[in-house]
Amino acid sequence: MSDPYLLAATLLANRQMLTSPDKKPLLAQLDQQSVMLGSSTDQKLGANETIVPSKEVTTPEFSKQRVKSKSHSLRTKTSKVLALTTGTDKQLIPHIPSELKQKSVLLPISGTQLYFQRLAALKTGKIYTRVLEDQFSSSNLKTTRKPTYQEWKKLLAVEARAIALGQGANHLSILVGDSLSLCFPVERLSGNRFWLNQGISGDTSGGILRRLSAFAQTRPDVIYLMAGINDLRKGAKDKTILDNYRQILRYLRRNHPQSFVIVQSILPTRFNPGFNDRIRKLNEQLLSMAHQEGANYLNLQVVFTDDQGNLRRDLTTDGLHLSQRGYELWHSGLKQAENWIALNNQ
Repeated sequence: MSDPYLLAATLLANRQMLTSPDKKPLLAQLDQQSVMLGSSTDQKLGANETIVPSKEVTTPEFSKQRVKSKSHSLRTKTSKVLALTTGTDKQLIPHIPSELKQKSVLLPISGTQLYFQRLAALKTGKIYTRVLEDQFSSSNLKTTRKPTYQEWKKLLAVEARAIALGQGANHLSILVGDSLSLCFPVERLSGNRFWLNQGISGDTSGGILRRLSAFAQTRPDVIYLMAGINDLRKGAKDKTILDNYRQILRYLRRNHPQSFVIVQSILPTRFNPGFNDRIRKLNEQLLSMAHQEGANYLNLQVVFTDDQGNLRRDLTTDGLHLSQRGYELWHSGLKQAENWIALNNQ
């Protein structure tokens, strides 16, 4: 059975857990052409500025959500769970061919190339998530200097300011995380909204917590959060990771009260299988935390995990980062989340 259909079946199987008291109009369709943003937004970045992403892993899951109350201007907290099953309950899963429809997607050659693609887009008054994939191709950007973490932070802040100025009435989704988010193929992002990618390679939950203010002036409908694998790689304790997550969720809920905040589960790894037991336990606690903090939880762990509890070999390029097939599966999960939000937020 196709992975996207497994996702659809398992998500639909949990529809009874996702009823929403109040609904809001369906998402408006946006113009497919790239949006021109004020040229003033890119003046703070110099021509020599660069930033590189390091590799890391994070995963997607879905748990609580906010719904707009007719008697209040802000969305109220309602407990929502969108959890995937293991597929043992076969009556919930349709029999469908197991092949994923592969879409031609050019993954970035390197983080440095990706940084300069984005910088080049800004200098023309555009956000890279709204330009044609070959408009700033890596082959046209000859760079060797590796951008620093601080340079990445500056670039993301400038992109966020550009979005804040140019968003208008358009819908906006934000990816917040590490290299997994950073390298999410633009071609797989839904075209009916703006996207802001706030991923930095190698970043930890603590690093993310300290840079949330970069997009404080934006008005996102949905914020997708992924973090944790780099914390494990750098020796962080589970308590530290969970404490950072709680602070992140509280900040997002306080500063973006009308946004759906979606915690995505930490993906398993083949790079260091010893982490996988901790990842499973952390994900269980993140699910509970999402409920407590009024966030959502998108759980893709089960479809990314093989029989041994490791990241599926066909979904990764190096045991840690995702292949095209992995990104397609993740994209399918985001699409299911978008559809659920539209359906339950009318």
